[in-house]
Amino acid sequence: MNTTIRLKLSIMMFLEFFIWGAWFVTLGTYLGSNLSASGSETAAIFSTQSWGAIIAPFIIGLIADRYFNAEKILGILHLAGAFLMYQMYQSEEVGIFYTYVLSYMILYMPTLALVNSVSFNQMKDPEKEFANIRVWGTIGWIIAGLSISYFFHWDSTEGISSGLLKNTFLLAGIAAFILGLFSFSLPKTPPKVSDEKIKIGDIIGLDALNLLKDRNFSIFFVSSILICIPLAFYYQNANLFLTQAGVENPTGKMAIGQISEALFLLLIPVFFVRFGFKKTILIGMVAWAVRYVLFAYGNGGDLSFMLIIGIALHGICYDFFFVSGQIYTNSKAGEKYKSAAQGLITLATYGVGMLIGFAVAGWITDNYKTLEGGINWQMVWIIPAGIAFVVFLLFAIFFNDKKETRSV
Repeated sequence: MNTTIRLKLSIMMFLEFFIWGAWFVTLGTYLGSNLSASGSETAAIFSTQSWGAIIAPFIIGLIADRYFNAEKILGILHLAGAFLMYQMYQSEEVGIFYTYVLSYMILYMPTLALVNSVSFNQMKDPEKEFANIRVWGTIGWIIAGLSISYFFHWDSTEGISSGLLKNTFLLAGIAAFILGLFSFSLPKTPPKVSDEKIKIGDIIGLDALNLLKDRNFSIFFVSSILICIPLAFYYQNANLFLTQAGVENPTGKMAIGQISEALFLLLIPVFFVRFGFKKTILIGMVAWAVRYVLFAYGNGGDLSFMLIIGIALHGICYDFFFVSGQIYTNSKAGEKYKSAAQGLITLATYGVGMLIGFAVAGWITDNYKTLEGGINWQMVWIIPAGIAFVVFLLFAIFFNDKKETRSV
């Protein structure tokens, strides 16, 4: 891969995740402060991510993989996304906003696969080269958060009260427009030409259901869905919680989680070799429980360090479970079912699991409102901590793959 292509792919990844990080992190706070959304309304809007994840394989499988170059579809989707971002920026009513964000997520979620396709198509050794490109996505997300907090100050107390968080959609829309135009200059990534009849089961990974005959994989599969319930609480409530707790520059501080994610990603091979898959994934599960206990009993004053530690645990929470799970799925699937298995686990987690999680998080938030109109955050965090701990116990007791390899 020459320097020009490497630079283009790095810019693509940076913008791809800058867009997402520029509006999604502060979405919960925006919905509460600008649109006065209830917990259930907030849950419905966050659930658009899951609907996008469910629909994305069909867009990729039916269109991108068969008829058009990936970079061209990427450009069209982001240009359309820029328009929808501008509509979200102008929306002042929850129902109308929901329509735009749902439409946007249906277009955005397929781009996550498309940027990978464009990247892999230029690589001779993806296992060695991809991480150096993908890391720019994490950097993009971090820069977005730092910009909102430390450059624009949109998430400051004054900024939120003035309604400045709506500008996050304008920022994301501008980045989407730039990436949309830039995509047409990316290396050509032609479709996979195939005369085979399209099977819906292949697109959503139903062929991989054979893996569920394996008891241990079934336990992992169910655990993956269940652990998404506490994950949804973080996405939906963390920024709003930190803001109400009085943490300064909450969006910038949440970028610590992405820094942690990048660092712990490098440690996964070490943990696999030393502890094996089961212990590695159990560490990820218990980290969710610990994180939420820290959130429940910390505050924005003298115990603010507990909240910062909770944010920093994101690397362990996410990498040690979800990334480890992807590696485990790949190892169990074999050559025949690798793509189908990854599609199935993605559908189960970001689709079904997160849909359930967002609904539960919204219901819990609505049912723990205080008489003064605030939120009993201690209970909102204790409940997902308990859920994560129960999943941890179930997995520890019932998963027992003695043949699991200890290397990756």
